[in-house]
Amino acid sequence: MELTVESLLAELGLDLSSGHEAANAKVRWVHSTELVDPTPWLTGGELLLTTGLQLDKPKAQREFIERLKDRGIAAVGFGTGFAHERVPPALLTAARKLQFPIFEVPYELPFIAVTERAFTHLAGQQFETLRRSMAIQERLERLVLEQRGLTEVVRAAAGAIGGVVGVLDAHGEELAWHAHVRPLSESERQAIAREVRHAGAGAAAGVGASRRVTPAGAAGNGSVPAAGGVGNGLGGGGLGAGPHPIEPRLPRWPGSVLALPVVARDRAAPHAWLIGASVKGELGDFERLILRQAVTVVALELMHMRIERDTERRLAGDVLAEALTGRLHPEELQARLLPFGVGEQAAVLAFALRDPDAAAPVLERALARADAHGLVATRMGLLCAVIDAEGVDPMEVARRAREELQSNAGEVRASASRAAPTHSLRLSFHEARCALEAVRLQNGNAPEVACYRDLGAFQLLLSLQDDDALISYCRGVLGPIEAGEGDYGDELLRSLDVFIEHNGHWEKAASALYCHRHTLRYRIRRVEQLTGRDFSKARDRIEFWLALRGRELSR
Repeated sequence: MELTVESLLAELGLDLSSGHEAANAKVRWVHSTELVDPTPWLTGGELLLTTGLQLDKPKAQREFIERLKDRGIAAVGFGTGFAHERVPPALLTAARKLQFPIFEVPYELPFIAVTERAFTHLAGQQFETLRRSMAIQERLERLVLEQRGLTEVVRAAAGAIGGVVGVLDAHGEELAWHAHVRPLSESERQAIAREVRHAGAGAAAGVGASRRVTPAGAAGNGSVPAAGGVGNGLGGGGLGAGPHPIEPRLPRWPGSVLALPVVARDRAAPHAWLIGASVKGELGDFERLILRQAVTVVALELMHMRIERDTERRLAGDVLAEALTGRLHPEELQARLLPFGVGEQAAVLAFALRDPDAAAPVLERALARADAHGLVATRMGLLCAVIDAEGVDPMEVARRAREELQSNAGEVRASASRAAPTHSLRLSFHEARCALEAVRLQNGNAPEVACYRDLGAFQLLLSLQDDDALISYCRGVLGPIEAGEGDYGDELLRSLDVFIEHNGHWEKAASALYCHRHTLRYRIRRVEQLTGRDFSKARDRIEFWLALRGRELSR
């Protein structure tokens, strides 16, 4: 039970002289003063004890009450029998006018007796707060150990504070939300997301995040620190190194909102934010303590989720790699894809961007938003997705995914294969990859999402059903290079590929290979010597290009 002016006076056997309307005001601390203006060293919620030694004029008495009222002081206990035989009329009149609680402390009752009674209650209150918070902490930890998931952790935390709790990732994307009472509206959630994105960006850049901080206690001039703060900086301090908590202000929200960063040890910027919101007024000490304890539990759950995702991505990469070998039987391939939600029809999406591995989580979120089930993996320098093609348009899914990737990872090129039986996954992958390659040099005229219609000459290679015949053709054209130069043969093939892709432009191809143009000329002459072909002939150039592309398909 919280300590109020009314409950404390009942224990002491004292009566209010004014301010009966505010008798249920909470008492956060008890402080004694004889200053005419003690408000610079008070933060609100204190019960102030004074003998009025310097309050010898009616004007000073009225101003004294006005200052305390403005500062949010809970009540004043006026000690009589010292400078004043009774509570001064002017002071009492001002208090009644402002409905401010005043009570007389008789000479026989020392201030220390009032202080001890209040501190005993406050200490018991803090102990009860800690006991309740420890019980809630244990409950949250059990949810993690039982692998109940982030949603259940958030639901339990929202119930504990009697408000709203959510978790956002570093980009402001919602990971989990639960409202024990009135939920946040979409616009309110977006406003919070903008603030945490801004705060996270500032932390990543080494700039302290802006925040609103309510002082936790008085400081200076011999004032006593507040007793209402329980635990680690409940008044709004930081979580150690890294960004500070922020308290977004929502115009129509009736209570307060607190956003706490969830920071990994090896990162300066948060990888998530825990959001807590109360409906009725400011979040109290107990609610803040619960939210701070929940940060640790959320961090553990996010780490568990991250490990699961990393494991799933590795498995997805293994499945895609084995599928591309063509050695899996159709039944086995179908069984390997089924846990990822891919049924009998599948399509492959391919994305070319700067950092495919880092963009994998963004693609996963985009697929989830498009209600497309499948796996995400990187292959041959591309970010790929194998999706279940039943009831979805692969081109539309690729288009929406490209938009999201581009907003997070810069320039992105995208392609999509046609829906096909899962046993044709290898062909679907090469269809998407070759479509991406075919439009790579279209100088701004490339479609938003490339597809089979953009394959051009690749369509001829992909139409070959006999892999052995394709391999035989490639070896016939390129075999002399690999056999004649040993390890250097790979460098000759790479130079040949780049030279052809740059339309025989010596300077551009040499720049792409990071070599001198004379070095490139030597390599191309060596290719001509080994193969007996001549680059001045269009037929030989076409055969080289087809062999290089076929070599990629037959790997």
